[in-house]
Amino acid sequence: MTGDSTADIDPEVDPAIDTGIDTGIDTASACAAFGAALTAAGVDVPADRVVWWAQAIATTGPTRVRELYWLGRVTLLDNAGALPVYDAVFGQVFRGLVDVADQWGEANQPPPRKTEPDAAQPDQRERGAAEQERADGEQGSPRPTGPRSGEADDTGRPSVPATASELELLREKDFAHCSAEELAELADLIDRMKVVAPRRPSRWVADRSSGRSVDLRRTLRTACRTGGDPINWAHRRRGSTPRPIVLLADVSGSMQPYARIYLRVLQGAVIGARAQAYVFATRLTKVSGALATGRREEAIARALAHAPDTAGGTRIGEALKTFLDTDGRRGVARGAVVVVVSDGWERVDPSLLGEQMARLSRLAYRVIWVNPRKAAPGFAPLTGGMAAALPHVDAFVAGHSASAVAELLDVIAAPT
Repeated sequence: MTGDSTADIDPEVDPAIDTGIDTGIDTASACAAFGAALTAAGVDVPADRVVWWAQAIATTGPTRVRELYWLGRVTLLDNAGALPVYDAVFGQVFRGLVDVADQWGEANQPPPRKTEPDAAQPDQRERGAAEQERADGEQGSPRPTGPRSGEADDTGRPSVPATASELELLREKDFAHCSAEELAELADLIDRMKVVAPRRPSRWVADRSSGRSVDLRRTLRTACRTGGDPINWAHRRRGSTPRPIVLLADVSGSMQPYARIYLRVLQGAVIGARAQAYVFATRLTKVSGALATGRREEAIARALAHAPDTAGGTRIGEALKTFLDTDGRRGVARGAVVVVVSDGWERVDPSLLGEQMARLSRLAYRVIWVNPRKAAPGFAPLTGGMAAALPHVDAFVAGHSASAVAELLDVIAAPT
């Protein structure tokens, strides 16, 4: 459908284009549902853009669906190629407005001037709707049929906005209490999270701009070409480089409800931040290479196959000692952000864990301990392993849910 074919359509009186917004709809839930529907349709919509859309709705207070359409279009999309998918999903989620861009002609044309429809002329509005339906039928683009937001379809399943709050609740749900289907949804969500390494100062690098530190050595060297007169002053600035990240995840029996989820976190860190990843139960196993290649599920299965002690006992102190005596002492942990994921259940004397954590804290830049049991009501670090490790920990986080994993990634990326 082109702009010429819709020139006679008046959005001011066409109820299919200019319908009112139900004031009883939960705006936040509807926005979250629409973002999830776009992502499922192949348009990657970051969570912050959904937040912008919700804030724009709260600020402007739209009363018509077409206004909602344009607010979402300018806040959610950054690629013109995604417009067809956006229009189709918008028509499915917010019933009453279908093919909005086509109805208004030019895709980049701003919405028409807002005026309230004349409520005293219902016959005219009905005739406009009937004419539009006939035009759609003649041009081969019938309106999609289906339930409105929150209603059930033919299969008895609710439409997307009705499940938006369920998605938000799922983000806060403990991994140990999730079903297999919910864990699959959360795995997709965590796969989209990015592990960003903090940066640290590096060597001095040449800088052509003025106002930086003067590089005396280069200035004197270039002065030799001008008879010893430093005509051209050389400047330098301090560069920066990402800090190394090391993750050690407990895959013992007590951590099984969280092991596969955190293997995905390790995988994202290895791929996105070139982190070093290890798993341990009764022994330490390096899995960076296994997680770095292949499909995600296959890589995780390969990493678990490399660790024969999976779902066994726990010897955290011995695993840390092995790490510090080998890769850690050779420079992997020096100046790094080290993340230990474990519930702290130690089968042997916890004093060994305390000694190794003291070594690790002197070697690493920052030590983060993730204990999913921390979120339990009335939690206290009373187990021998946690009591021995906490004095040497810089940050102690829960990491029991998808939202907690996002908070963990913020702690990892915190500026130095």
